[in-house]
Amino acid sequence: MNIQATTSREERSWILYDAGNSAFVLIMVTAIMPLFFKEYAAAGQSAVTATANWGFANSSASLILALLAPFLGALADYPGQKKRFLSLFLCLGLLSTLGLTLIGQGQWLFCLLLFVWARVGWAGANIFYDALLTDVTSPERMDTVSARGYGYGYIGSVIPFLAVIGLILTADPGPTLLAPLRVKLGFVLVALWWLLFSLPLLKNVHQTHALAAAQAPVRESLRRLAATFGRVRSHRQIFLFLLAYFFYIDGVGTIITMSMAYGRDLGFGVALLIGVLLFIQVVAFPFALLYGRLAVRFSTRTMLLAGIGIYILATLLAFLLPAMDNLVWKTTVFWGIALLIASAMGGIQALSRSYYARLIPAEQSAEFFGIYNICGKFAAISGPALMGLVARLSGETRWGVLSLVLLFVAGGLLLLLVEQREQPLK
Repeated sequence: MNIQATTSREERSWILYDAGNSAFVLIMVTAIMPLFFKEYAAAGQSAVTATANWGFANSSASLILALLAPFLGALADYPGQKKRFLSLFLCLGLLSTLGLTLIGQGQWLFCLLLFVWARVGWAGANIFYDALLTDVTSPERMDTVSARGYGYGYIGSVIPFLAVIGLILTADPGPTLLAPLRVKLGFVLVALWWLLFSLPLLKNVHQTHALAAAQAPVRESLRRLAATFGRVRSHRQIFLFLLAYFFYIDGVGTIITMSMAYGRDLGFGVALLIGVLLFIQVVAFPFALLYGRLAVRFSTRTMLLAGIGIYILATLLAFLLPAMDNLVWKTTVFWGIALLIASAMGGIQALSRSYYARLIPAEQSAEFFGIYNICGKFAAISGPALMGLVARLSGETRWGVLSLVLLFVAGGLLLLLVEQREQPLK
């Protein structure tokens, strides 16, 4: 992976971390770990029970981070604390991921406990990683650097994913769909990949913006956190952006989480769905970089609105898919939807991060990104719940998919109320 020489050493080191930790999402959250849990760790449970337990575990991890993020962010804004907290959560994520290799067949509760802590470690480290964006680059370059982080994250996750798939496909699975030993070797590979690409950040990135050291940092952090929540409510631009972000990222996250399940409901095979997943990861790479370039020319808000519009179109097409009788036409449209999602997924996430980073005071970036993280984590809980509720009430999954349009429309309308340019909160 060759990152252009125009980026500084600190920027390159920051970007490479995204290339490392993205493998966790693709393998441990989206593709392999869910199958391993259902086929091996939850052996003997009904499919409904195993799926429900998996959902509870993911929701629990999101809830833990949503509750901890603001306080941890406030505490990390003192000198040198961002990297210290990032390292702490990185170790938690790595050790928990490696711990999953100890799972025996049927040990579903032990598996879920380790997975929850692994996901808490991954997401917790991301709070401080995002907050370091203000330390590694200038406001003018935040769109470009943030987009490169997401872009290289997508392409970086594909390499270990293909290696894990290779391990699984070349093994005799025995009585289960997956060869447990090969899957566990894949978990080791994920941890090593994540650690390898973390080393440049740990060595080269330093916190340049910080608050003055406090004699009682915990008490002072709680006081500042209460004051910050009040300031966010009174500062119209930040409040509107966070509200808009909550809605549209809710839609983005729900599509990422539920797409494989919806594809299976439509009758598509596992091989096709994995192929589509890889296609999205690869295509998202250049489009994430493109969004960073276009944001410089057309403004960040304009490109965010463009991404929201693309997601609305993709959602409407997904709603129409079940009505298509011709399998060739249905498959073609499904690949078209994948292209639309790939073209907007990285850009909308990267530019949201950089747009918000320019709104907030640099010396309190960890605290404010803790609040930003709340929106993402609660969105991860509410979006799938909305889709599931509408699907249950209507009796058809497609109506649950259509309900996601409301989230994108609400987010887009709120984003229109946010000013194009905004000075950091003082």
